[in-house]
Amino acid sequence: MLLGMSQEKLGKAVGLTFQQIQKYERGINRIGASRLFTLSKVLSVPIMFFFEEMPRALAAAGAKARGFADASVTFESDPMASRETAELIRAYYGIGDAKQRRRVLELLRSMADGT
Repeated sequence: MLLGMSQEKLGKAVGLTFQQIQKYERGINRIGASRLFTLSKVLSVPIMFFFEEMPRALAAAGAKARGFADASVTFESDPMASRETAELIRAYYGIGDAKQRRRVLELLRSMADGT
């Protein structure tokens, strides 16, 4: 629901029932890598979005596993992959008035600049 898609709609998009999606969401069934990749594409999020809450030590160990070309990259290196970013974007585009959206953007920019 965070990304604005029901379990039923998501299930149809990836060829599953909403009950199967519920089992994935609750952790009853494991999600394979190919299914996780498909879900990330359907939801338009980077695959790292699903690992945001993983403990830092575990994330760093996973990124440094043998076979990875750049072992220095961790799961937390891309702020665009975070749930917080997805929530912020969803809320921003939930503002119906274009002028208000621009004002919010200007406010955020001024806060980021420290002024």
